[in-house]
Formats: sequence, C-alpha cells, structure tokens
Amino acid sequence: MKLWQFCAGDTAPVRLDTRATPWQAGRVEGLSVMPLHAHDGIDTALVRWDPHTRFQTHAHPGGEEIYVVDGVFHDEHGAYPAGTWLRSPRWSTHTPLTGAEGATILVKAGHLDAPMLALPGSAA
Repeated sequence: MKLWQFCAGDTAPVRLDTRATPWQAGRVEGLSVMPLHAHDGIDTALVRWDPHTRFQTHAHPGGEEIYVVDGVFHDEHGAYPAGTWLRSPRWSTHTPLTGAEGATILVKAGHLDAPMLALPGSAA
C-alpha cells in the first residue's frame, strides 16, 4: 500500500474494467494507451508497447513511476522485466523502447511534486 498517493481534492472513486476498456492510439507507432485516471496534472495509464517500439527522449517535470506488468521495458539505463517498479525524480529524462518481447506498463506521471492527501492520524 502506498500512503498519500492522492491529491487532497482527488476523492471521486474510479472503477474501470481494463478487459473491456478500449485502447487508444499512442503518440508513436507501436504504442497503445488506456487512460485510467487524470486529476490536476497527474495522469495514470496502462501503456502497451509493441515489439521494437521506440519513444523520443523526454522529461518528466513532475516525476514518473512505472510498474512493468508484462514483457521487458528498456531505456538507456537498463532493461526492466515484468514485476519491476521504477521511480524517476522530477525533471528526469529517458528514451524508452522495447525489444522483441514488447511490454505493458502502468505509468503514473506528474505526482512527485504535488501535495498529497494524508490519512487521518498520520503525519504527512
């Protein structure tokens, strides 16, 4: 369980059946995106990478977290198999890609500098 993961104003429940929700075309050929939640500049999505897909070098002003659901996700820093969790700080950059196996990732971006909701009785 991750504490303080939601912004104070982000209180609406969200439930999606990811088996029935359609994928959308990504920003480059070979990427498919399923937006899961967006609030105040913080975005969470599933991203499916076809084999041998490459994305341009980009920065994450609010940081980024990635969980590799399936396959192997790569960037210039390494290769990350299913079950890997990555946390990149604010303004980090990378050039992600996939090899022959492709990958599906859960990505959350923009939240590492946002004020988070504290649970009652806990220290923020």
